[in-house]
Amino acid sequence: MQQEVLSISTAGVAATPPVRGRVVRSKWLYSVLTFLMVFGPGLIVMEADNDAGAVSTYVQAGAQYGTKLLWLLLLLLPVTYFIQEMVVRLGIATGKGHAAMIYQRFGKWWGLFSLVDLQLVNFLTLVTEFAAIALAISHMNITPRVGVPVAAVGLVFMVLTGSYRRWERITVFLCLLDVAWLVIAFKLHPGFGEVLHDTFVPSVPASGVTASLVFLVIAIVGTTIAPWQLFFQQSCIADKRLRFADLKWSRLDTLLGAVFTIVVAGCMMIAGNAARVHGVQFLDPAQMANDLRWFSGEAIRSGILLLMINAAVLGTTAISLSSAWAYGEVKGWPHSLEMPVSQAKDFYTTYLVCVALAAAIVLIPGAPLQLIIIGVQVLAGIMLPSAIIFLQLLLNDKEVLGERFVNRRWNNWVNWTIIIAMFALSLVLAAQVVAPNLFPHI
Repeated sequence: MQQEVLSISTAGVAATPPVRGRVVRSKWLYSVLTFLMVFGPGLIVMEADNDAGAVSTYVQAGAQYGTKLLWLLLLLLPVTYFIQEMVVRLGIATGKGHAAMIYQRFGKWWGLFSLVDLQLVNFLTLVTEFAAIALAISHMNITPRVGVPVAAVGLVFMVLTGSYRRWERITVFLCLLDVAWLVIAFKLHPGFGEVLHDTFVPSVPASGVTASLVFLVIAIVGTTIAPWQLFFQQSCIADKRLRFADLKWSRLDTLLGAVFTIVVAGCMMIAGNAARVHGVQFLDPAQMANDLRWFSGEAIRSGILLLMINAAVLGTTAISLSSAWAYGEVKGWPHSLEMPVSQAKDFYTTYLVCVALAAAIVLIPGAPLQLIIIGVQVLAGIMLPSAIIFLQLLLNDKEVLGERFVNRRWNNWVNWTIIIAMFALSLVLAAQVVAPNLFPHI
């Protein structure tokens, strides 16, 4: 068999000095090692979206409607993959972040519009991450005035390593900790026949189509596909310097991340269903975990609280970086995790300010944390269509991608269907808020 040479440069990480290649005689081993070098951005962008807001949203869906909305998650699986696959192609083709491409192709005004949208949703989402940390640690007898600042300091140190690879390894490890949600779902003894039925057979809860249901559906869509994901993964790919040779492995990374994320989301919904089955009144996931202790034991309680904190940490580092990368791209600042603080002060300062301000807001006494968490997911759902439109237009730009990598006709049909459906959901929500009696069955 012909010898093949694999080196670290396979994944395009040109920011580190080239190393001597390792001779690999097996094509299978060569493929595995290549995938492991490319692996990371797809899993992180997907699982980091199972953040604190996602935990609250999915658990609340289970607590209110049981497993009746599991089919919606299955429907969102291909949607999440198709959208992020476009981001992969665009990032590899251009070597630039999403914000930079919008400025370059659509001009300063639209670039500013997209950047303001991103920063607004990102900052409000960061508040929800720290809100979840505050909720979780307060049930662990730790005062938020101590726990929240400690978490913020830890999040800052995560990115101050001067190494993209080191940050990526830490974050991938945190993503894989979410396997514990599968264990929790199993330990709560759901009706597996009902779970399978509700996953593959779409149905409406017995209460019918209500304002609460529509609000929650938009929140689920908003938390499963968030605007920051488009900016984050493209900047991540640019920072990692992946090439077209890495495209199929990046697609596989993204697909595995999408499947893992949807499975974990379903387990969160099953955890919420346990509260409904046991008659636990839902206020927030931390309170629910505390109340479930009487039926399921201390391990389930501690597991849910710790996973809430893990979800918030994942969401915070990814969302803050998407803001810092986007702002750095637009301003022309050095903006790479491969750079030490001394060479990219503005980039790291943006990250630090985002984390610090969000943490400070959460410490304001009497802040309605659970309402903020769910409300932000709805806002993300409303703002998502405009973000996808920019992506859709860029993916049809032959000057950027060439004939080989532009969207095919089926891509465009899928994407415009998603955009129209999202606009429709957003309009229903807006109409319900403005005129509550407009829809007689809602």
